[in-house]
Amino acid sequence: MDSNTDLQRLLTRRRFLELSRTGIGAAALGTLWQQDVLGQGTKSPVDSVGGLAGLPHFAPKAKRVIYLFQAGAPSQHELWEYKPKVVELRGTELPESVRAGQRLTTMTASQASFPVIPSIFPFAQHGETGAWVSELMPHTAKIVDELCFIRTMHTEAINHDPGVTFFQTGAQLAGRPSMGAWLSYGLGSMNSDLPTFVAMVSNRGGNPVYDRLWGNGFLPSEYQGVKFLSTGDPVLYLSNPPGVDRTARRRFLDDLAALNQQDAEAFGDPETTTRISQYEMAYRMQASVPELTDLSDEPESVFERYGPDSKTPGTFAANCLLARRLAERDVRFVEVFHRGWDMHTQLPRRIQTQAKDVDQPQAALIQDLKERGMLDETLVVWGGEFGRTVFCQGRMTETTYGRDHHPRAFTIWLAGGGVKPGMSYGTTDDFGYNIVENPVHIHDLHATMLHLLGIDHRRLTFPYQGRNFRLTDVHGKIVNGILS
Repeated sequence: MDSNTDLQRLLTRRRFLELSRTGIGAAALGTLWQQDVLGQGTKSPVDSVGGLAGLPHFAPKAKRVIYLFQAGAPSQHELWEYKPKVVELRGTELPESVRAGQRLTTMTASQASFPVIPSIFPFAQHGETGAWVSELMPHTAKIVDELCFIRTMHTEAINHDPGVTFFQTGAQLAGRPSMGAWLSYGLGSMNSDLPTFVAMVSNRGGNPVYDRLWGNGFLPSEYQGVKFLSTGDPVLYLSNPPGVDRTARRRFLDDLAALNQQDAEAFGDPETTTRISQYEMAYRMQASVPELTDLSDEPESVFERYGPDSKTPGTFAANCLLARRLAERDVRFVEVFHRGWDMHTQLPRRIQTQAKDVDQPQAALIQDLKERGMLDETLVVWGGEFGRTVFCQGRMTETTYGRDHHPRAFTIWLAGGGVKPGMSYGTTDDFGYNIVENPVHIHDLHATMLHLLGIDHRRLTFPYQGRNFRLTDVHGKIVNGILS
């Protein structure tokens, strides 16, 4: 074997790691060392364990996020967007100057006519700010002075899967880390006994919601979200197998950690160190999660506030209550997915069910957080992947109609966490079709959310495939107009 071959052998990745095993071993258990040495419940100067050095970049206004994602695209025309001119022009053709040749989905591209259709549900102004809200949201109407409506959200995605993926990961194609994973990576955990990022999916049917939407993408797998289930164990494999008690499980994990540590020192695979920390987290969750999901300590008045479904696991109401309990325990990012908003036909009948699902619980969540002194440091976000067209899809009668996807302009709302309450940001045209003033792109929303958490979105990066990636890719600007 010549000298060049010998040199190549010595410089292989495995050989390098073998020579560096002491350093690798120290790094492998870095997070666990912080937890053991600092002590359970003891926080670093930024109230977190793990995360990147130097983060947050500046003082945050929000410590945590609760994202109420309405999968399927709720119609802003039936909920939040009151346009008097649309009422006047009911049944008339949407002017070509408004549509301006913008692309349509395959579901309406073949329509010969695009008649304007107003909501059949009346709107009224509410609160000191006089925000327009439809009769479908009577409970939310009572808290409008806590909300910041963004009426000019827009996206390039026109179909559900890329649309939902875009909001969760900053890209339409699957494979990027979710926002919660980015926060876990950047800011670390505020509670060593619970996951940094929790996802829940309410039991209402609708478009698929995939596990990758709370995935880690190319980040280490320790940063992926943990899905809470509504039946059986809240988290998969939380209970011990038959015949194994907690003491035996502790001995088993200690031995397994020693074997995994040997493997980590030999090969340097980061997934091995992730496995060590995840086993430890699972052990701690055996005590913390049952206490979290046991609602017996909640007074009856709380269930009355969140609504009759709040005692039924898997409902949006129950998940909103759990979101509050997770926030109380300093879980960094909680996302509640609620499906069923995809309404191309029979929209008036179907949206009443959806609105009833979410109206009381989401209003209760905001009130609950405020009364507990948590709203100021909890950013709550509500919205779907795009909006709905002002023109009718399919058959239109006095009592029924449908609406297609509309990515050009739609409404979401935010509350707490450094956002101005009781305001409306952005303006659309008389049809709610095009943006007139203050557009807000998904990248802008992400940049603003990160800013509220004390992060410069341009500086939270991860090296992958030869370049530094970030949640906002190469885009995004902070929406300063909504910041308090």
